[in-house]
Amino acid sequence: MAERILIVEDEEKLARFVELELLHEGYEVDKAFDGRNGLEKLEGGGYDLALLDIMLPGLNGLEVLRRARRTVDTPVIMLTARDSVMDKVAGLDMGAEDYMTKPFEIEELLARIRAALRKSQRRAPETQVLAAGALSMDVGRHTVSYDGHPIELTQREFALLQALLENKGIVLSRSTLMERVWGYDYLGETNIVDVYVRYLRGKIDDAFGVRLVQTVRGVGYVIRD
Repeated sequence: MAERILIVEDEEKLARFVELELLHEGYEVDKAFDGRNGLEKLEGGGYDLALLDIMLPGLNGLEVLRRARRTVDTPVIMLTARDSVMDKVAGLDMGAEDYMTKPFEIEELLARIRAALRKSQRRAPETQVLAAGALSMDVGRHTVSYDGHPIELTQREFALLQALLENKGIVLSRSTLMERVWGYDYLGETNIVDVYVRYLRGKIDDAFGVRLVQTVRGVGYVIRD
């Protein structure tokens, strides 16, 4: 299966040029032209590597990387016209795999992509399987199934279910779940945990006629066999 690469770059001509080169090399390619769309795609998962520009409309590349690192560990190569040491340090400290300054030679970019992909494959986590009853989650492969039937989850839904399964039988408060899945500095709606629990119940409990994700009134949520 071809490796998938996400290009987050607001210079559409440059993004198209890089896309054509990557397609020629046999990669699958997806593109985003602003920070918010890039973050949404990156959090959606399924990419083997991302090329992320720093100077983006909406959210800059460093902020996209900071937020994405809460839920995904996709290797990222930063692309930018800036040649500041501080920008490089900030990107690498936030978890970027590598850093290239524009203009760059496409051959060097391709070589760095290959190196980042090799490094990512070497450090791929061992398979970790979490389960509750007939519900099974393969963390390494990022798959979920119930009695062998696959369940499609978004990145956030997967992270929420993982937190519950890792603490099976233990009641987790809304604040604990929010910190683990959305981060300490999340500033969105305070009922976001309840919303995503409903999503999980719709895809698991309602779909298969079970009651795995349970509410402990006044405390939080727990998953039990």
